[in-house]
Amino acid sequence: MARTALVTGGSRGIGAAISKALKAEGCNVAATYAGNDEAAAKFTEETGIATYKWNVADYDESKAGIEKVEAEVGPIDIVVANAGITRDAPFHKMTPEQWHQVIDTNLTGVFNTVHPIWPGMRERKFGRVIVISSINGQKGQFAQTNYAATKAGDLGIVKSLAQEGARAGITANAICPGYIATEMVMAVPEKVRESIIGQIPAGRLGEPEEIARCVAFLASDDSQFINGSTISANGAQFFA
Repeated sequence: MARTALVTGGSRGIGAAISKALKAEGCNVAATYAGNDEAAAKFTEETGIATYKWNVADYDESKAGIEKVEAEVGPIDIVVANAGITRDAPFHKMTPEQWHQVIDTNLTGVFNTVHPIWPGMRERKFGRVIVISSINGQKGQFAQTNYAATKAGDLGIVKSLAQEGARAGITANAICPGYIATEMVMAVPEKVRESIIGQIPAGRLGEPEEIARCVAFLASDDSQFINGSTISANGAQFFA
């Protein structure tokens, strides 16, 4: 029987690659998005993957959205917490609003996404929780105190959930992508992009599909003894 997978932020960038990879593995996939209706509709038209709109920073919205997905697609076996935002600023210029926006989406958003799904996973004695963290949660980054804090916090969530879920057949793991050739990265000035690539021993940006393949493995039955782990997919730029 096909498993059901939920991918937050799953209609664009790395999330879209993850959604497509899980569908290719035979999963019934639901992808969430926050605001770009046109991109979501195009994604569904091209892939056949259902998209659902809600704000992961809001618990009630997330719970209601998850209930709708489970009613229409099936009980969620695999959850990929990928949705995230940036509000970059040097710390001395960072506003409380910039701090809270990123915390609410990237950190609390993981709680809001996984918490409503967790009881069903425990009851069915199976679950795969995969959180997309970041290289900058491992090493920090200038002007990203808020973002780095959330992505480091995501690793703590994974390690704790792994211990709580192991006896119930649930695994929780994280992936820390390095710099990936998404629309956001490709939109930066070429000189900045070249500087970034110069820091990557592999000599190139990663591809979204490379992160998606990590997710597909962690979501599979073959990964059942891997729990509480972090996969660093960064072209040897940083070793945790």
